[in-house]
Amino acid sequence: MLTIYGVYRSRASRNYWMARELGIPFTSVPVIQARRVADPLAADAPINTRSPAFLAVNPMGLIPAIEDDGVVLTESLANNLFLARKYGGPLGPADIREEGLMGNWTMWAATEVEPHAVQIILTYDYGTEETDQGRATITTCAKSLDKVFTRLEEHLDGRDYLVGDRFTVADLNLAEVFRYAMSQKQLFEKHPRVSAWLARCHARPAFKAMMEERLKEPAD
Repeated sequence: MLTIYGVYRSRASRNYWMARELGIPFTSVPVIQARRVADPLAADAPINTRSPAFLAVNPMGLIPAIEDDGVVLTESLANNLFLARKYGGPLGPADIREEGLMGNWTMWAATEVEPHAVQIILTYDYGTEETDQGRATITTCAKSLDKVFTRLEEHLDGRDYLVGDRFTVADLNLAEVFRYAMSQKQLFEKHPRVSAWLARCHARPAFKAMMEERLKEPAD
């Protein structure tokens, strides 16, 4: 049985979406971020990223983590690659070539896309988007993202999905990273194939079900 540690309003959303796509049963342990708790170590505190019970799962104190038949993994995108490889089906690789491509696209998203997209998200989260520093951060990050949007736009020429002409874990992982950049509407307008691809990913029933659960949770 798969166990997913983390609330939906976190990177755990990636793993919840993946589990729903695969149609596998899972247990959710709603570990919240310690910053959201007045006293994370209080006896009556909800389980959080500083709770000893969770640190026994991930000593880094970060969500998400998963445990599946004794295998514990603590990186959201790698978690999904593992689940795709283990449970197979159309989301997983059909051969070693596809496995390499799915891993490559996932690492590309983690190293070339997410650092810039997260900075934009944090600028809005901190309410500093209208300050000089906030505007400078968004401008700089959007400029960096334009390059990766262009790369994906070119790859999607004549394709609906990234690998193997079907929706796979590569699309899911990238879609969850590109979702962080959705405030930058000009990037999506400039790259219509990227925009259409993300819309296809977000139209999937499993994504909608995940987002429905996410919206039930408090935002802060």
